[in-house]
Amino acid sequence: MKRFSQLAVPYIVWAVLMLVLPMGLIALYSVTRQGNSIISFSLTLEHYAKFFTDPDFLLILWRSLLIAVKTTLICLLLGYPAAYFIARSSERAQNILVLVITIPMWINMLVRTYAWIGLLSQGGLIHRIFQLFGFQGTELLYTEGAVLLGMVYNFLPFMILQINTSLCKMDHSLLEAAADLGANRAQAFRRVTLPLSLPGVINGITLVFLPAVSSFFIPKLLGGGQYFLIGNLIENQFITVGEWNFGSAISMIMAVIMMAAMMAVRKIEIRNKGGKEE
Repeated sequence: MKRFSQLAVPYIVWAVLMLVLPMGLIALYSVTRQGNSIISFSLTLEHYAKFFTDPDFLLILWRSLLIAVKTTLICLLLGYPAAYFIARSSERAQNILVLVITIPMWINMLVRTYAWIGLLSQGGLIHRIFQLFGFQGTELLYTEGAVLLGMVYNFLPFMILQINTSLCKMDHSLLEAAADLGANRAQAFRRVTLPLSLPGVINGITLVFLPAVSSFFIPKLLGGGQYFLIGNLIENQFITVGEWNFGSAISMIMAVIMMAAMMAVRKIEIRNKGGKEE
């Protein structure tokens, strides 16, 4: 036991330096105001008040939450059938399909998002296809639809892989038992497959919603700066405006929202299992 404790020391040191210390500094910046000298500061909550009393900032937060929910729902609607099809395929086909889904993830997300600019821009492949069907003068790039498309494209594999893992772990003899008891395919899916796949669905929702709500470079590239989300606001405060204290306050607000979302997902998962939180 002592040996395992010693092996955990490097991880604890890494976690403190890379996770706890940066979050502590962000929390400190969010409740302080710079004084006359570099080392002098005073405690204040004006940065939080500034955010919650400005309707423009609240609109950006609402827009970020809304597009994250849309992204999550679309990924779920597209990802569940895809994961179900993969899980019902042969073992060889499963390996090939999972590889097809994961290969794009080997490429940097920024590069993949840049590729959509060429596809959606004037004269791009998708724009030309739209023109063939009579949609002349349709703007595809720098719109909410382009941002949503970029998010779904980048985060959909996380949903598919999580649901597919749950479906592959399922005991298929339960489906045979349901059939023996007179259940048709729809009833077996609703009463057996769907409940057993919920852990994967919940994990997929978590892995899609959390990065989607805080994404900044996808709206920046595909929205062209015209579609401003909370991630862009935080980036702007730190890099462009130089308001580190206000940017830290927004970061802490988003951290609280994400933790609340994770706790809600955790409670749903525990309730689904019929257990109690330890």
